[in-house]
Amino acid sequence: MVMFGNTRAFSGFAVGDLPAAQKFYGEVLGISTSERNGLMTLHLAGGRDTLVYPKPGHVPAEYTILNFPVDDIDAAVGELTARGVTFERYDGAAQDAKGISRGYGPDIAWFRDPAGNILAVLKESAAG
Repeated sequence: MVMFGNTRAFSGFAVGDLPAAQKFYGEVLGISTSERNGLMTLHLAGGRDTLVYPKPGHVPAEYTILNFPVDDIDAAVGELTARGVTFERYDGAAQDAKGISRGYGPDIAWFRDPAGNILAVLKESAAG
């Protein structure tokens, strides 16, 4: 028996302040959002809805919860920076002045949402 083989699964993550998250994801990142019953849904490209729920005492994830593939990482980082996003710096990540790590897998840059959860933009490979 394949219990969940045909079930439409979805991802979710917590935030401490749902209105701040809705403003960030909707206005800063430009993602379509909706709210129902005190929960927010991110309507990501490709029908990949993701649930965002409030959690009192929220502790940010210590890993990347969402990755956004882009064609031009320099342009994406520049646009996000212009919108007030600050990029993370990690020891040993060999990041350039923009915060982009290059040459160790896909070019990637990490940033945080208002709840402190880690997100990333990464250069989409020509093969992918």
